[in-house]
Amino acid sequence: MSPPAEPPLAGEGVPSFYKPASYTREQSLGWLLRKLQQSIVHQAGRQLSDCDLTHAQWGVLMVLRFGCNQCTTTALCRELDADAGALSRLLDRLEAKGLVQRERSAEDRRVVQVRLTDAGFAASDQLPALLSDVFNAHLKGFSHEEWQLLLSLLRRMIDNGEALRQAQAAPGAD
Repeated sequence: MSPPAEPPLAGEGVPSFYKPASYTREQSLGWLLRKLQQSIVHQAGRQLSDCDLTHAQWGVLMVLRFGCNQCTTTALCRELDADAGALSRLLDRLEAKGLVQRERSAEDRRVVQVRLTDAGFAASDQLPALLSDVFNAHLKGFSHEEWQLLLSLLRRMIDNGEALRQAQAAPGAD
């Protein structure tokens, strides 16, 4: 199979920082971001183990606490990039711990709403302090301006990715 004549995402204004002939893992944005995510998850997981919560469980608590107070399971799947089966098992464990509650919608029984219980709110109270410690440790040596620049650059990349996703989802897109 021969490569396409033009890279599939190439277009006006798209830089060519990466080239196949000089591509290395150590310079790969994806690899670097993955290594950073692994480190953050590992450090947060070490501290969360004292709270009897896994990384996946605190992810649900964070979305419910700071994203949407009451979400549908479909919205949680989308936000957490999880499949419905895995999310259902995760919610089973969180319900067993008394941290979340699921309820069927009165308007549409197929829709399941998920919300934090009082115990879930209490458990999620400690997450911002814990995550602040983990993030601050990873930002050691950064100035305030560098931190703000990093956030700005990451937001720009996320916006670019969202624009690509929307363009690919548009009618007539390949």
